[in-house]
Amino acid sequence: MPEGDTVWRTARRLDETLTGALLTRTDFRVPAHALLDLTGQHVVGTVARGKHLLTRIGEEHTLHTHLKMEGSWHLYRHDSRWRRPVHEARVVLHTADWQAVGFALGITEVIAREDEHTVVGHLGPDLLGPDWDEGEALRRLTAEPDRPVGEAILDQRNLAGIGNMYRSEICFLAGVHPATPTGQVPDLGRLVRRAKQVLETNKERAVQSTTGGRARAGAGAGHPYAERRWTDEGSTGARVASSHEARLTACVPFGGRLRQLRWRAPCWSRRTPAI
Repeated sequence: MPEGDTVWRTARRLDETLTGALLTRTDFRVPAHALLDLTGQHVVGTVARGKHLLTRIGEEHTLHTHLKMEGSWHLYRHDSRWRRPVHEARVVLHTADWQAVGFALGITEVIAREDEHTVVGHLGPDLLGPDWDEGEALRRLTAEPDRPVGEAILDQRNLAGIGNMYRSEICFLAGVHPATPTGQVPDLGRLVRRAKQVLETNKERAVQSTTGGRARAGAGAGHPYAERRWTDEGSTGARVASSHEARLTACVPFGGRLRQLRWRAPCWSRRTPAI
């Protein structure tokens, strides 16, 4: 699932491209809104709230979308070929110059502007939002002191924007085993500030990094710098130099299903018991 920085970057691209534009055609390819037509209305703007996208249209409507696992928004000129299959499109917004296409979106719904709180009001402070509140995030996290910290920071009701990849990376960078009860984390504030720092740093990057380095352009398959789309030297890199410590992977329950959690056993096994 895309992390909060990816969603923030998507919102910025949609906002910069569509804001102020007149919709010349709209095509909602989900049953609930198949007959809805917002042609003739202007796009007011697009904002990210955690991992949710809110595209405001006209005076009354908001298009609420969520990328979930496989979704993405693409922008095309009218004479350009789509890079994903047509059947994956869930919504297409046409302007005089652009087509904005939402592919395989996990959520596609149009709600009244005044009802936005019903879809994002449950979220905790947004790590990349203008109203970020570290104190409130810490209050929510510490409300369940026995909950594993790796699970607590993934819960969007506590703080919004961290996904499975950053959950592993942030715990690794803080030197805290993900299974450590939140109430026993030595400096929870430092961990939360590191989370914000990582997302702020990566929101301008197409290739994410949590260690300060960046993937080398042109590195071929098998090269130690290739495919570092998550980290350079962190706990989740797809391919890393052979001198790095081995990683372990476990599937842990969250939200009714298993999610993959990775960590470096040589580092964390000395601090807390394994999951």
